[in-house]
Amino acid sequence: MKKGSIKNNRINGEVMRELSVIIREEVKDPRIDPLLTITRVEVTPDLQFCKVHVSSLGSDELLMESIEGLKNAEGFIRRELAHTVNLRKTPMLQFVPDRSMEYAMEMSMKIEELAKTGGIGRAESEESEADIDTELEENDD
Repeated sequence: MKKGSIKNNRINGEVMRELSVIIREEVKDPRIDPLLTITRVEVTPDLQFCKVHVSSLGSDELLMESIEGLKNAEGFIRRELAHTVNLRKTPMLQFVPDRSMEYAMEMSMKIEELAKTGGIGRAESEESEADIDTELEENDD
């Protein structure tokens, strides 16, 4: 099975859906943030390993504490995953922090700030107006 194949994508989606249910409903570790989100799952084509990208709206400390709780519950999560998803092998789980939401929010705030101050678009339009004015003056002569 190739990494970007339809079958691999389907397995990634199914594992992600089931992991979300298992973590939300079955795992009772108080360290795991209730706002924890699984953003992406990457199962290797040989079904040996699964990288689970998790994100949280809380602080970085809360996210890292949640990942520690997930690592401690990995055996339980794998067993539950084996019961719900029919795969040849149940992959080893690796939980990885995903900070893409924080990055997207930061970029969005920067774009809004640039839009309020006039930013790049305004400077470009002022330059183009100045170029047009000089061209008109040269053509008038």
